[in-house]
Amino acid sequence: MAYLAAWDVRRAKVFGLCETKTGIDAFHRLVDLVMNQEPYRSANRVFWITDNGSSHRGQPSIDRLSEWHPNTVLVHTPVHASWLNQIEIYFSVVQRKVLTPNDFKDLETLEQKILGFQSRYEEIAKPFKWKFTKEDLNRILSNLSEYNNFYTLKVAA
Repeated sequence: MAYLAAWDVRRAKVFGLCETKTGIDAFHRLVDLVMNQEPYRSANRVFWITDNGSSHRGQPSIDRLSEWHPNTVLVHTPVHASWLNQIEIYFSVVQRKVLTPNDFKDLETLEQKILGFQSRYEEIAKPFKWKFTKEDLNRILSNLSEYNNFYTLKVAA
């Protein structure tokens, strides 16, 4: 069983579904689950931040997502940096709180536990309010370059 989920950081909303296997079709069902409801359906742009998993890797996945839903923009995290993706933090909580120890009597019970936890998590989750700005990043990079003689990269809007 595969648990696919998306996390809306601004609304503290989890969208998830259990599938028999991963792949493009399963990812498509997750995207549709989100994008077929408001406010995503009518939004000007909805950013999907993904790791480089096989069902959403490279330019073909960017093209495919925009074909499915023209208002979507797929952004890949750097390779080996999926920890930058907020859904990965949620998955680590699921691993600790639901999947350990792995002693479910069957897949139906496992699915019920996962989706039940998803509902409970939404009750206690709070929207993510990012306060770190590009100016903050430029200040840190500038400080690093002063101390370590690094080149400074400026972040543009």
